[in-house]
Amino acid sequence: MNRSLTIAFVSVIALSTIACQRTTYTRSYVSPLPASPISPIEGQTLSPITPGQPGSEGQILVDGQDANANSQVVSAPPAPNVNATGGSVGRTDLLGGWSVSSGGDNCKLFMTLTKWSGGYRANTRGCSDATLSQISAWNLNGSQVVLKDAGGGNVATLSGAGTNFSGQTANGAPINFAR
Repeated sequence: MNRSLTIAFVSVIALSTIACQRTTYTRSYVSPLPASPISPIEGQTLSPITPGQPGSEGQILVDGQDANANSQVVSAPPAPNVNATGGSVGRTDLLGGWSVSSGGDNCKLFMTLTKWSGGYRANTRGCSDATLSQISAWNLNGSQVVLKDAGGGNVATLSGAGTNFSGQTANGAPINFAR
């Protein structure tokens, strides 16, 4: 009887396992995405803006009024590009990847606007120089870029504008970074 009970038990388990198995996976619970259009983009030449037309010389129409009907126009002076003139640098001008070099070592420096001790988050990759490997943060102090370690101590101070900055490390070695 033991043998027949074992055979019956195994048969019940085998049948229930077969009944529970999915044989096809065609049922989808998520509808497919619609197809993207593949037609080519058409282009045409724009006519030049003549003075006095809406949108010329920084003019902005107020409340959708017609420019030809003595409408009120708001104008703003264009923002100066301080990097092109070698002036001061903003925080967003420093974001992203840079090539940094000091003491014969060349590696990558990455700067973000994530808050970090004493400034914003920075990190280096591929640096064998101990000084460059310590860089964990950066801040903008007037027109100078200050690179800092994880504890907030100064690693280097650099000056420059646009795509090239140079200065010296805390121990006096020359350092620069450029795009």
